[in-house]
Amino acid sequence: MPLEGPARIVQQLTAHGYNAEREAVTLLASRPDPTQALDRVLENTPDETLVIGAKDVERVLDAETESTREIAPPSESKAGTSDSAPATDTSRKTEIDTAGQDPTASPGERTTDSPGEAAVDAVETGGFERAGDRSQRDIAIRGDMTGESTGTGEYRDFIAVFRDRLDKLSSKLSGRVNHRPASSIESMPGGSDVAMIGLVNDIRSTASGHWLVELEDTTGTFPFLVMKDREYVDLVDELLRDEVIAMEGTLADDSGIAFVDSMYSPDVPRTHEPKTADRHVEAALISDVHVGSDEFMADAWNDFADWLHTEEAQHVEYLCIAGDMVEGVGVYPNQDEELDIIDIYEQYEAFNEYLKRVPGDLDIVMIPGNHDAVRLAEPQPGFNEELRSIMSAHDPQIVSNPSTVEIEGVSILMYHGVSLDEVIAELPSEKASYDEPHKAMYQLLKKRHVAPQFGGHTRLAPEEKDHLVMESVPDIFHTGHVHKLGFGKYHDVLAINSGCWQAQTDFQKSVNIDPDSGFAPIVDLSTLDVTVRKFS
Repeated sequence: MPLEGPARIVQQLTAHGYNAEREAVTLLASRPDPTQALDRVLENTPDETLVIGAKDVERVLDAETESTREIAPPSESKAGTSDSAPATDTSRKTEIDTAGQDPTASPGERTTDSPGEAAVDAVETGGFERAGDRSQRDIAIRGDMTGESTGTGEYRDFIAVFRDRLDKLSSKLSGRVNHRPASSIESMPGGSDVAMIGLVNDIRSTASGHWLVELEDTTGTFPFLVMKDREYVDLVDELLRDEVIAMEGTLADDSGIAFVDSMYSPDVPRTHEPKTADRHVEAALISDVHVGSDEFMADAWNDFADWLHTEEAQHVEYLCIAGDMVEGVGVYPNQDEELDIIDIYEQYEAFNEYLKRVPGDLDIVMIPGNHDAVRLAEPQPGFNEELRSIMSAHDPQIVSNPSTVEIEGVSILMYHGVSLDEVIAELPSEKASYDEPHKAMYQLLKKRHVAPQFGGHTRLAPEEKDHLVMESVPDIFHTGHVHKLGFGKYHDVLAINSGCWQAQTDFQKSVNIDPDSGFAPIVDLSTLDVTVRKFS
C-alpha cells in the first residue's frame, strides 16, 4: 500500500527509532513507489544511526538504481549529464511534518524555534495540517521535587511535614474564623465562643449518636462535639484523619469540650475563575499505560497514536501522562503470571517504542505512578537518569508525582491518584466511588491536599515541606490510578480521571475492578471543554 504523503514517512521512520532530515523525506516521497523506497532505506540503515539524511537515502537508492539501470547509447548522451542517477528536482520546496524537531538533532536534543518562526510545517496528508505555531507554545513546571527530597525517616521529619501542612492550610482558613491555639482554649471559661484550626487527630461516635472530632495543633489537642441533629453533621462523613479544618463552637460549662456551631475546609473559593489559553489548542490527558502487562492494549494505543497524526487531532499539541507507564514487577501478588515482559528495563524500552508512534511535534509531560520504578512513598521524585535515558522518545519532560504543569496559562495539577483508593474506602459511596472517580477528586480539592490521611493505604514520605498541599488552585486536576473514566467540575476546577490502556487483569477481577480502557480525554484549553475519544 503506498504511503499517504511525507507525514506518513516521518511516522514510519519514527516508529523504527530514527529522526530524518527534511530533504531525506522529500526524496523518499518523490519516488514512484515511496513504500518500497522506504523499506529499502530501513533495511540498509545501520541500527546505530540516529538521523537519516539525504545522503543516506541517495546512497541506498542510487546503489539500487545502479544495479538495475541500462547504460544509455552514446548518441542519447547529453553534455553535462552525469553517469550517475538523475538528480532529484528540489526546485519546489515540499513542506512536511518534521516531528517538531530540528532535522539534525538526535533524540533528547529538541530545539525551540525563534519567536515568530513557524515551527510546525504543513503536512501533505490529504489536506491535514497541524494547527498552531510552536513559537506560541508555553509550558512551565511548578512543584517538581525531583532531586529536592530531604527526608531521612527520622522523627523530626514527620513533625516537620505536618507542621508545614498545618501552616500552609491554616492560611486558607484564618480569614474565616477568629481562632486560638488548643492550649489557650483549655484555659478559657465555660460558655465562651471558641474557634480552632487544626489537623483531624481522631473521629469517633458517642453512645448517643453524636460525633466527637479531636483537633490537633502545635500546642496540643482539643475535642469538639458535633450534635447529630445539626444540619452540618453530614460533613463529618467527609472528614479524613490528618486533614486540616476549622471549627467554631461554644465551650461546655466545664470547658472540657466545645459544642460545634460550624466547620470549614480550606476548599476552593467559590469565586475561583479558571484561566484559559488565548488560542484554540488542545491537550490529551491520559494515564496508566501499563506496557509489559499481558493485558496491555497495544492495538488501542496504536490507534490513538495514529489518530494523533490525523486532521481531527490537528489542535492537539500537548500530551500529559499521569503515571504507570509500565506494569512493573512485584507490585501485587502473583503479578509475574500476568506479565508479557518480565524485565523492568525491557518494559520501559517497550514503552519508549510505543511512545515513538505518537507525533514528535507534541510536547509531552509525564509523572510516575505506583507501578513505576520509583519509590512508592509520595511525593514520588521523577525517574532516575537511567530510566530517563530509556524513555527519550520526543524528549518528554519527566517530573515528580505530583507536579503542576502550566500550559499556555492553564495550570494542570497532575497526580497519579493512589490516595483515591483511601478516599473511596473511607467516605460514603454517594460522595466517593470508583464509578464516579471525579467525585473523590472533589474531596481532595475541598481538602486542598492530594493525600491527606497518613498511615493508611497511601504511603507518604516525611519531608521538611509537605509537597502534597494544593497551595494554589489548579484549573485542571488530572489523575489516574483507579482505571476508571470520570470528569466534572468542582467550583469551576475541571477534574479528570482518565481511565487506562490495560484490559481487565485476573487481579482486577478478584477485586471487582472493571476498567475503562482505551479512552483519551481531550481538553480544549481555550474553553476547558472535554471530548473523550475511545480507541478500543
